[in-house]
Amino acid sequence: MIDARCRCGAVALSLPGPIKMVAACHCIDCQRRTGAPFGVGAFYPAEVVTISGAPKEYVRAADSGGKVRSYFCPECGSTVYWKADNLPAMIGVAVGAIADPNFPAPIRSVFEQSKHAWIEIEVAGVEHLQQGSMRKSSS
Repeated sequence: MIDARCRCGAVALSLPGPIKMVAACHCIDCQRRTGAPFGVGAFYPAEVVTISGAPKEYVRAADSGGKVRSYFCPECGSTVYWKADNLPAMIGVAVGAIADPNFPAPIRSVFEQSKHAWIEIEVAGVEHLQQGSMRKSSS
């Protein structure tokens, strides 16, 4: 098991281990959520994630027309995880909250139309998308 947690430790997730479903998102909302030029999330099936603490929820409209619910620590303000209407069985976990420099790299880079020009994600095999989608693409 691995931990993801906020800065102060009041909100924590227990995860079964690293997962390959990792995405870098360059949408404006992720930029504002993280305070960085992009966010990186690891997506886990909801049933394998254990949540402790009492996070605060922030709900916003997504570009897809659904809602995204971000969960952050009411004490230190760190966003730890989120849930999106378009992926109801999954929980997105902020890779920074996992704090493991050996965590797997993104397999997708999404919403690249709002990517900062100086950002280059050049991981072998990464899928680059203008819009966002964590659904498997047909090849």
